[in-house]
Amino acid sequence: MQRYFVSTEQMTESRVEIVGEDVKHIAKVMRMSLGDHIVCSDNDHRVALCRINEITDSSVVLSIEKWIEEHNELPIPVTIAQGLPKHDKLEMIVQKGTELGANQFIPYQASRSIVKWDQKKAKKKTERLQKIIKEAAEQSHRSLMPECREPVSFEDLLSIGESYTIKIVAFEEEAKANETTRLANLLINADSSRDRILVIIGPEGGLTDEEVKALQLAGFVTCGLGPRILRTETAGIYVLSAISYQFELLR
Repeated sequence: MQRYFVSTEQMTESRVEIVGEDVKHIAKVMRMSLGDHIVCSDNDHRVALCRINEITDSSVVLSIEKWIEEHNELPIPVTIAQGLPKHDKLEMIVQKGTELGANQFIPYQASRSIVKWDQKKAKKKTERLQKIIKEAAEQSHRSLMPECREPVSFEDLLSIGESYTIKIVAFEEEAKANETTRLANLLINADSSRDRILVIIGPEGGLTDEEVKALQLAGFVTCGLGPRILRTETAGIYVLSAISYQFELLR
């Protein structure tokens, strides 16, 4: 069933009003009509089955038929910090990361990031990424929509890491050295009731030795992601899949 995210203000105890681009999607793309049902989420743990009562050019008005209790979020919050990659790779990273349950995305400027975003470009790009996240969250039936922050510096990333209890760095040199246990051990010993996970992924050229040392001093654990060397757009997907396996499939 089609799902849409709305703001808390758009959803009361009995009624939902959808506005903006979703109105066109409902009426023109999905060709829905009065009496059809959709699921609405206010991105604050309220999810409801709704019936379309009115469609105009500017809004869709729905009545709430019943509230839905869902358990489709990762039991442990995971943030993916991604070194700015080239081309449109970041779009794929946030799309697939959303499908796999990431809670937040933080792009950051790494030493080997070829891409540079000025303030104007960062705002526009982040808005585009947030739109992709919304669509992916609706498609994958998420109850909560992840957030994509505007890019931060590497120094800011170290400060952000202070609020996380499990801090992972995907480091290709560990994979080359056949390191295969640290990620598994971190996840096995993680407690979903108290822990928050931050995963650092480098850009195409990887992290510099200086960046890795700074991360280690800040309490991050460098991990190999299996015996193969993964692309920057694959590493986060690998870690999210491992977390899902540990906390969802093994429970």
